[in-house]
Amino acid sequence: MENPLHPFELHTYVPLSLLGLDISLNKATITMWIVVAVVTGLMMQAGRTRALVPTKLQNVAELLVDFIRSMILDTMGKEGLRFFPLITTLFLFILFCNLLGLVPGSYTVTSQLVVTAVLAISVYVLSILVGIKLHGIKFLQILTPSGTPGWLLPLVIPIEIISQLARPLALAVRLFANMTAGHVILGVLFGLTIAGGMLIGWLPFAFTIALYGLEVGIAFIQAYIFTILTCVYLGDAIHLH
Repeated sequence: MENPLHPFELHTYVPLSLLGLDISLNKATITMWIVVAVVTGLMMQAGRTRALVPTKLQNVAELLVDFIRSMILDTMGKEGLRFFPLITTLFLFILFCNLLGLVPGSYTVTSQLVVTAVLAISVYVLSILVGIKLHGIKFLQILTPSGTPGWLLPLVIPIEIISQLARPLALAVRLFANMTAGHVILGVLFGLTIAGGMLIGWLPFAFTIALYGLEVGIAFIQAYIFTILTCVYLGDAIHLH
């Protein structure tokens, strides 16, 4: 059987270097370009007509806008609407990366920890900068939950610091681990289908079909979880708990 981790390997197509930094083209890079092109094309097409009787694509776009707007209002309030373009872009990019990875022969970009880590660290750093810009030195109050007795602060503050530092780690690993694990299981089941032949190969193949449907749902769920936690972190920065 083929190594189930083989599909996650990246091989350089076009070697490139910029000031000593490796910017070579590989399957992950090309896949991200495709995702950006597809998302941009779909959203531009959906917003081009703006008909009174909306088309199916316009309906989907309007539902998406309402969904993300509600997510922002529930976690950040009206102040958070300034981040609507960022949240929408983040959600669509992760969602289409997840979905495109389910197409045979393509690549799951979100199965690379470096990609999810860059997204998670960027979101966390943004939340810190927003908090400092809005509250200045008072932003450090995020380490002291309201109502905490003074004698308990020496214990609470280190715990809050660890909790803050764990945010980007958990955000990155959650998306990476879920997407990688699902594809590894699919790879193993496909291998068992081929190895089992016509006699018993139908059993793992049936599980593969069921798991494929589950992976489509997970693609949406993981994009939602990453986005809602981004909203929560930004909401904490805005409102301080």
